[in-house]
Amino acid sequence: MGLTNAVALVMFAGIIAYAVFAGADFGSGIWDLGAGDADEGGPTRRLIDHAIGPVWEANHVWLIFVLVFLWTGFPEAFGSIMSTLYVPFSFVALGIIFRGCGFAFRKFAEDLAMARIFGTAFALSSLITPFFLGMIAGAIASGRVPAEGVGNRWTSWTGPTSWVGGILAVLTCAYLAAVFLAADAERLGHAGLTERFRRRSLTTAVLAGAAAIGGIFPLAIDADTLVDGLLGRGVALLIISGVAGLASVALLLRHRLQLARISAVVAVASVVGGWGVGQYPWVLVDEVTIEDAAGDPATLWGLLIAFAIAGVLVLPSLGYLYLLTDRSVLGTEFAHETNHVDA
Repeated sequence: MGLTNAVALVMFAGIIAYAVFAGADFGSGIWDLGAGDADEGGPTRRLIDHAIGPVWEANHVWLIFVLVFLWTGFPEAFGSIMSTLYVPFSFVALGIIFRGCGFAFRKFAEDLAMARIFGTAFALSSLITPFFLGMIAGAIASGRVPAEGVGNRWTSWTGPTSWVGGILAVLTCAYLAAVFLAADAERLGHAGLTERFRRRSLTTAVLAGAAAIGGIFPLAIDADTLVDGLLGRGVALLIISGVAGLASVALLLRHRLQLARISAVVAVASVVGGWGVGQYPWVLVDEVTIEDAAGDPATLWGLLIAFAIAGVLVLPSLGYLYLLTDRSVLGTEFAHETNHVDA
């Protein structure tokens, strides 16, 4: 493997990590949006706070990691992407900011009205942010970002592939979060919430699968280079994703929620990886390859060395944080109310 491909592989590993960890994080906020009023939605929102409280900021480390690698390792592509897609990126940035503010401040709101305002900001931003990230991915995958960075500021990210990407991103986040929350509720002994999110996991799994299959048709028309790669180099990962998704559904039906969480992660990681393999060797599809966009070799070596150091110093700590959160050692106290739980 060449130096440039090694840097690109590490960067894309960060994209997969962000899709999985931040995806479940965003999805939790999406479910917060439809939780109901203060009484009915109280248990759901406490479960969400308990699940993501310790890690909601840490998950964005992966986005920063990806942006730094893209900016430093592939500066030409970074400049073209940002100058063409600054509108959806602005929505993403605002979504992350308002989401963080809403999540943090609603706990300290002086009254119910203010708590609702902050909660709405958190929930809506959790929906908006992955949607626009998916649209950005669709714009790049459909070849609408030119190398010179003068693509249309509006039509470049509103084509069919972008809409497919945005919808799939939202459904994938909702699916991941539902599976994770069902497993968390089961571990905490809340039968009502366990069943609620188990059913929602099944529903969103079916919707995400249908959207992925239905999305093939607009992709075939709008992003033929990507489709050729998906059905060629990336087909093995797509098959793995499909099998893992079906396994997740089977496990959910059998109430094997902890195992369903693993298969859900495999399904999402595989489909995102398939997209990356299918797009290879392009960093800007039909415009600039990875090799052509790469920066100076000394810079690329510096990135790999920095990643190796971070792998020793940061990744174990981040992994330990996720482990403690998964074991409910960290997080807000979760009370076992008997409030009405709908389907």
